[in-house]
Amino acid sequence: MNNGIDMYKDTADYMEKCRNAADYISSRIGGNPQIAIILGSGLGPLADSLEQPVEIDYRDIPGFPETTVTGHAGKLVCGIMGGRRVLAMKGRFHYYEGYDVSQVVFHIRVFRLMGISSLIVTNAAGGINTSFNPGDLMLITDHISFFAPSPLRGRNLDEFGPRFPDMCDAYDKNLVEYAEKIGKSIGIGLKKGVYAFAQGPMYETPAEIRALRAIGADAVGMSTVPEVITARHCGMRVLGISCITNMAAGVLEQKLDHAEVMDTAKRVESIFIRLVSEIVAKWEF
Repeated sequence: MNNGIDMYKDTADYMEKCRNAADYISSRIGGNPQIAIILGSGLGPLADSLEQPVEIDYRDIPGFPETTVTGHAGKLVCGIMGGRRVLAMKGRFHYYEGYDVSQVVFHIRVFRLMGISSLIVTNAAGGINTSFNPGDLMLITDHISFFAPSPLRGRNLDEFGPRFPDMCDAYDKNLVEYAEKIGKSIGIGLKKGVYAFAQGPMYETPAEIRALRAIGADAVGMSTVPEVITARHCGMRVLGISCITNMAAGVLEQKLDHAEVMDTAKRVESIFIRLVSEIVAKWEF
């Protein structure tokens, strides 16, 4: 496994790694796209719908980690969606895979150096809100992240943003409203809610889910939040979409497994692709 980078002790070295990766990707895709899309477990097929695709294995990108999770193909795909050039990640990096948090968010800083200022981040999540059902798509309005190191821990990277970035608008409210309107226009009813980050890889206990519900969480997963914090630190606009692939522990009387996550994601694949395609096509910068 290519472990990429360690937590940055030398900011100059870290920035050089970011620039090397950005330069490599740009040289392979022949220019830079406007929007980056991160695809969660089982949601990778969206990248297969891109026109004129250029595909790069993560292992070929300088400094990039490799993904080790089923449902994460480990490929970066640049292509056309809705008449716009986009960069799609088929799989992401997780804290539970053993990576330092600086590795988990390395790609976000690389994208920013490439000039990308808009990010669509997606994930498979467990439903905490009892009005949700597996297969629902939830627009993320906010997040809860008390349970892992901040991706901004350590020396601040002044090249990207301030020491103490504001998180009041982590998920762009205008983009949430815009995505909700797009969903209604094409007949897709979308939920809205708060996403809670948990370290994983174990699923949460029923007691943990009750606690998360009590503090306002609607869904829970093992990704996304470190990326969003980093993106906002970099001044990027963020739209977050969760696919509710299962109900969280204790909501139903059944055990949880990753196969259910993948099966549900497969079931909503066409709806998810249509929604994101329409969002990208009508995106206003």
